[in-house]
Amino acid sequence: PRKYNPVTFPDLEVQYLVVAGGASGGSGNGSDSGGGGGGAGGYRSSVVGESSGGGASAETIFIPEKGTNYTVTIGGGGAGHSGSTSNTQGNSGNDSTFATITSTGGGGGGNEAHSGLSGGSGGATSGTKTSGAGSGTSGQGFAGGVGAGGSFPTGAGGGGGAAAAGSNGVTNDSGNGGAGVASTITGSSVTRARGSGGNAGGTGAGNESAGTANSGNSSRGSNRSDQNAVAAGDSGVVILKFPSMFSITIGGSLTSSSTTVGSNTVVTFTAGSDNVSWS
Repeated sequence: PRKYNPVTFPDLEVQYLVVAGGASGGSGNGSDSGGGGGGAGGYRSSVVGESSGGGASAETIFIPEKGTNYTVTIGGGGAGHSGSTSNTQGNSGNDSTFATITSTGGGGGGNEAHSGLSGGSGGATSGTKTSGAGSGTSGQGFAGGVGAGGSFPTGAGGGGGAAAAGSNGVTNDSGNGGAGVASTITGSSVTRARGSGGNAGGTGAGNESAGTANSGNSSRGSNRSDQNAVAAGDSGVVILKFPSMFSITIGGSLTSSSTTVGSNTVVTFTAGSDNVSWS
Protein backbone atom coordinates (compact mmCIF):
# COMPACT_ATOMS: atom_id res chain seq x y z
CA PRO A 1 0.00 0.00 0.00
CA ARG A 2 1.02 3.60 -0.62
CA LYS A 3 2.17 5.69 2.25
CA TYR A 4 1.26 9.37 2.45
CA ASN A 5 3.11 11.93 4.49
CA PRO A 6 0.68 13.96 6.56
CA VAL A 7 0.43 17.65 5.68
CA THR A 8 0.78 20.00 8.63
CA PHE A 9 -0.70 23.49 8.68
CA PRO A 10 0.30 26.38 10.92
CA ASP A 11 -1.94 27.35 13.80
CA LEU A 12 -3.74 30.67 13.75
CA GLU A 13 -1.43 32.55 16.10
CA VAL A 14 -1.28 36.34 16.16
CA GLN A 15 1.81 38.23 17.28
CA TYR A 16 0.86 41.78 18.24
CA LEU A 17 2.36 45.17 18.95
CA VAL A 18 -0.01 47.59 20.70
CA VAL A 19 1.24 51.14 21.33
CA ALA A 20 -0.90 53.87 22.93
CA GLY A 21 -0.85 57.58 22.15
CA GLY A 22 1.93 59.71 23.61
CA ALA A 23 1.29 62.68 25.89
CA SER A 24 2.05 66.37 25.45
CA GLY A 25 4.46 68.27 27.70
CA GLY A 26 3.61 70.93 30.26
CA SER A 27 4.11 74.69 29.90
CA GLY A 28 6.70 76.92 31.51
CA ASN A 29 5.66 79.45 34.12
CA GLY A 30 7.19 82.57 32.63
CA SER A 31 9.74 83.10 35.43
CA ASP A 32 11.82 80.26 36.81
CA SER A 33 10.94 76.96 35.23
CA GLY A 34 10.23 75.11 32.00
CA GLY A 35 7.54 72.46 31.63
CA GLY A 36 8.06 68.74 32.09
CA GLY A 37 8.15 66.36 29.14
CA GLY A 38 5.17 64.12 28.38
CA GLY A 39 5.27 60.37 28.84
CA ALA A 40 5.30 57.95 25.90
CA GLY A 41 2.34 55.72 25.15
CA GLY A 42 2.27 52.29 26.75
CA TYR A 43 3.99 49.54 24.74
CA ARG A 44 2.86 45.89 24.77
CA SER A 45 4.28 43.22 22.48
CA SER A 46 4.06 39.47 21.94
CA VAL A 47 6.59 39.45 19.08
CA VAL A 48 8.87 36.44 19.51
CA GLY A 49 12.36 37.42 20.65
CA GLU A 50 11.43 41.03 21.40
CA SER A 51 10.45 42.96 24.53
CA SER A 52 7.43 44.74 25.89
CA GLY A 53 7.75 48.10 27.59
CA GLY A 54 8.84 48.65 31.17
CA GLY A 55 11.61 46.07 30.86
CA ALA A 56 9.14 43.19 30.44
CA SER A 57 9.60 40.17 28.19
CA ALA A 58 7.33 39.50 25.23
CA GLU A 59 3.79 38.56 26.19
CA THR A 60 1.93 35.39 25.21
CA ILE A 61 0.97 35.10 21.54
CA PHE A 62 -2.75 35.69 20.98
CA ILE A 63 -4.78 32.76 19.60
CA PRO A 64 -8.09 34.00 18.14
CA GLU A 65 -11.16 31.92 17.33
CA LYS A 66 -11.90 31.98 13.62
CA GLY A 67 -15.07 33.91 12.84
CA THR A 68 -15.03 35.81 16.14
CA ASN A 69 -14.86 39.62 16.18
CA TYR A 70 -12.06 41.35 18.08
CA THR A 71 -11.91 45.11 18.56
CA VAL A 72 -8.94 47.20 17.43
CA THR A 73 -8.72 50.82 18.63
CA ILE A 74 -5.93 53.29 17.88
CA GLY A 75 -5.30 55.84 20.62
CA GLY A 76 -4.66 59.44 19.63
CA GLY A 77 -1.86 61.53 21.10
CA GLY A 78 -2.47 64.02 23.89
CA ALA A 79 -3.53 67.40 22.54
CA GLY A 80 -0.95 70.15 22.21
CA HIS A 81 -1.43 73.64 23.62
CA SER A 82 -0.18 77.15 23.02
CA GLY A 83 2.24 77.17 25.95
CA SER A 84 1.50 80.89 26.36
CA THR A 85 -0.58 80.34 29.48
CA SER A 86 1.55 79.68 32.57
CA ASN A 87 1.09 76.38 34.33
CA THR A 88 -0.80 74.52 31.62
CA GLN A 89 -0.52 70.79 32.30
CA GLY A 90 0.24 68.46 29.40
CA ASN A 91 -2.54 66.24 28.09
CA SER A 92 -2.34 62.47 28.43
CA GLY A 93 -2.47 60.20 25.39
CA ASN A 94 -5.31 57.81 24.66
CA ASP A 95 -5.35 54.03 25.04
CA SER A 96 -4.86 51.59 22.15
CA THR A 97 -6.52 48.17 22.22
CA PHE A 98 -6.48 44.82 20.45
CA ALA A 99 -8.99 42.30 21.82
CA THR A 100 -8.19 42.02 25.57
CA ILE A 101 -4.81 43.77 25.24
CA THR A 102 -4.85 47.46 26.21
CA SER A 103 -1.89 49.83 26.24
CA THR A 104 -2.34 52.92 28.39
CA GLY A 105 -1.89 56.44 27.03
CA GLY A 106 1.20 58.35 28.14
CA GLY A 107 0.94 60.69 31.15
CA GLY A 108 0.88 64.46 30.59
CA GLY A 109 3.90 66.57 31.54
CA GLY A 110 3.75 68.68 34.68
CA ASN A 111 4.20 72.37 35.45
CA GLU A 112 4.57 74.63 38.48
CA ALA A 113 1.02 73.95 39.64
CA HIS A 114 0.72 70.26 38.73
CA SER A 115 2.78 67.10 39.01
CA GLY A 116 3.44 64.84 36.05
CA LEU A 117 0.63 62.41 35.29
CA SER A 118 0.96 58.64 35.41
CA GLY A 119 0.29 56.63 32.27
CA GLY A 120 1.80 54.02 30.00
CA SER A 121 4.98 55.99 30.66
CA GLY A 122 4.90 58.83 33.17
CA GLY A 123 5.01 62.58 32.63
CA ALA A 124 7.86 64.61 34.15
CA THR A 125 7.76 67.51 36.59
CA SER A 126 8.68 71.14 35.98
CA GLY A 127 12.10 72.48 36.85
CA THR A 128 11.38 73.58 40.41
CA LYS A 129 9.71 70.32 41.45
CA THR A 130 12.03 67.60 42.73
CA SER A 131 9.24 65.08 43.28
CA GLY A 132 5.86 64.25 41.77
CA ALA A 133 6.80 62.66 38.44
CA GLY A 134 4.17 60.34 36.95
CA SER A 135 4.78 56.61 37.11
CA GLY A 136 4.70 54.18 34.21
CA THR A 137 2.43 51.15 33.92
CA SER A 138 4.00 47.79 34.72
CA GLY A 139 4.92 45.94 31.53
CA GLN A 140 4.38 49.06 29.39
CA GLY A 141 6.74 51.89 30.30
CA PHE A 142 8.78 53.83 32.84
CA ALA A 143 8.40 56.90 35.05
CA GLY A 144 9.14 60.49 34.15
CA GLY A 145 12.05 62.48 35.57
CA VAL A 146 11.94 65.32 38.08
CA GLY A 147 13.19 68.88 37.98
CA ALA A 148 16.49 70.21 39.27
CA GLY A 149 14.85 72.30 42.01
CA GLY A 150 15.72 75.80 43.08
CA SER A 151 15.08 78.96 41.10
CA PHE A 152 16.08 80.25 37.65
CA PRO A 153 17.77 78.72 35.74
CA THR A 154 16.42 75.26 36.52
CA GLY A 155 15.67 72.40 34.13
CA ALA A 156 12.56 70.23 34.01
CA GLY A 157 12.55 66.43 33.87
CA GLY A 158 12.15 64.31 30.76
CA GLY A 159 9.10 62.14 30.10
CA GLY A 160 9.32 58.39 30.58
CA GLY A 161 9.79 56.04 27.63
CA ALA A 162 8.95 52.41 27.00
CA ALA A 163 12.56 51.29 27.50
CA ALA A 164 13.86 53.74 30.13
CA ALA A 165 12.82 56.38 32.63
CA GLY A 166 13.08 60.07 31.80
CA SER A 167 16.21 61.85 33.01
CA ASN A 168 16.11 64.42 35.79
CA GLY A 169 16.68 68.09 35.04
CA VAL A 170 19.86 69.92 36.07
CA THR A 171 20.72 73.58 36.49
CA ASN A 172 20.21 75.42 33.19
CA ASP A 173 19.33 72.25 31.30
CA SER A 174 16.45 69.81 31.24
CA GLY A 175 16.42 66.03 31.29
CA ASN A 176 16.02 63.96 28.13
CA GLY A 177 13.08 61.67 27.60
CA GLY A 178 13.36 57.93 28.11
CA ALA A 179 14.28 55.63 25.24
CA GLY A 180 11.73 53.68 23.21
CA VAL A 181 11.66 50.00 22.22
CA ALA A 182 12.70 48.75 18.76
CA SER A 183 10.70 46.12 16.87
CA THR A 184 11.13 44.33 13.53
CA ILE A 185 7.53 43.11 13.31
CA THR A 186 7.09 44.95 9.98
CA GLY A 187 10.32 43.54 8.53
CA SER A 188 12.56 46.48 9.45
CA SER A 189 13.60 47.87 12.82
CA VAL A 190 11.51 50.80 14.09
CA THR A 191 11.75 52.38 17.55
CA ARG A 192 8.50 53.53 19.14
CA ALA A 193 7.20 54.98 22.43
CA ARG A 194 10.03 57.41 23.21
CA GLY A 195 9.66 60.06 25.89
CA SER A 196 10.46 63.73 25.23
CA GLY A 197 12.61 66.05 27.29
CA GLY A 198 11.41 68.83 29.50
CA ASN A 199 12.40 72.42 28.92
CA ALA A 200 14.79 74.59 30.85
CA GLY A 201 14.61 77.80 32.82
CA GLY A 202 17.72 78.94 30.98
CA THR A 203 19.06 78.10 27.55
CA GLY A 204 19.05 74.31 27.57
CA ALA A 205 16.29 72.05 26.30
CA GLY A 206 15.77 68.29 26.31
CA ASN A 207 15.20 66.14 23.24
CA GLU A 208 11.97 66.36 21.24
CA SER A 209 10.52 62.97 20.28
CA ALA A 210 7.10 63.94 18.92
CA GLY A 211 6.50 64.36 15.22
CA THR A 212 6.28 60.78 13.97
CA ALA A 213 2.69 59.63 13.49
CA ASN A 214 1.75 56.26 14.98
CA SER A 215 4.90 56.05 17.08
CA GLY A 216 3.40 56.72 20.52
CA ASN A 217 6.15 59.29 21.15
CA SER A 218 5.48 62.23 23.47
CA SER A 219 6.17 65.96 23.18
CA ARG A 220 8.48 68.34 25.04
CA GLY A 221 7.51 70.92 27.63
CA SER A 222 7.70 74.64 26.81
CA ASN A 223 10.46 77.06 27.82
CA ARG A 224 9.96 79.28 30.85
CA SER A 225 10.77 82.51 28.96
CA ASP A 226 9.12 82.39 25.52
CA GLN A 227 6.56 79.74 26.52
CA ASN A 228 6.62 78.30 23.01
CA ALA A 229 3.78 76.15 21.76
CA VAL A 230 3.76 72.54 22.94
CA ALA A 231 3.21 69.93 20.22
CA ALA A 232 0.67 67.16 20.49
CA GLY A 233 1.85 63.70 21.42
CA ASP A 234 2.03 61.19 18.58
CA SER A 235 -0.80 58.74 17.93
CA GLY A 236 -0.45 55.05 18.71
CA VAL A 237 -0.52 51.99 16.49
CA VAL A 238 -1.62 48.35 16.47
CA ILE A 239 0.34 45.86 14.35
CA LEU A 240 -0.74 42.23 13.90
CA LYS A 241 1.34 39.41 12.37
CA PHE A 242 -0.13 36.02 11.45
CA PRO A 243 0.39 33.14 8.96
CA SER A 244 -0.55 34.18 5.43
CA MET A 245 -2.72 31.11 4.85
CA PHE A 246 -5.36 32.80 7.02
CA SER A 247 -7.46 35.76 5.90
CA ILE A 248 -8.39 38.78 7.99
CA THR A 249 -11.60 40.81 7.68
CA ILE A 250 -11.24 44.45 8.77
CA GLY A 251 -14.08 46.77 9.75
CA GLY A 252 -14.55 49.87 7.62
CA SER A 253 -13.81 52.37 10.39
CA LEU A 254 -10.19 51.26 10.66
CA THR A 255 -7.34 52.69 8.58
CA SER A 256 -4.82 49.96 7.79
CA SER A 257 -2.18 48.66 5.40
CA SER A 258 -0.74 45.18 4.96
CA THR A 259 2.48 43.58 3.77
CA THR A 260 4.03 40.13 3.61
CA VAL A 261 7.04 39.27 5.74
CA GLY A 262 8.27 35.77 4.96
CA SER A 263 5.31 33.41 5.34
CA ASN A 264 3.33 35.91 7.42
CA THR A 265 0.92 38.75 6.77
CA VAL A 266 1.53 41.92 8.76
CA VAL A 267 -1.32 44.43 9.11
CA THR A 268 -0.64 47.90 10.52
CA PHE A 269 -3.61 49.86 11.92
CA THR A 270 -3.06 53.61 12.14
CA ALA A 271 -6.45 55.15 12.98
CA GLY A 272 -10.02 54.35 13.98
CA SER A 273 -11.85 51.72 15.98
CA ASP A 274 -13.68 48.66 14.63
CA ASN A 275 -13.69 44.88 14.62
CA VAL A 276 -11.38 42.38 12.93
CA SER A 277 -11.86 38.64 12.44
CA TRP A 278 -10.03 35.74 10.79
CA SER A 279 -11.04 32.87 8.52
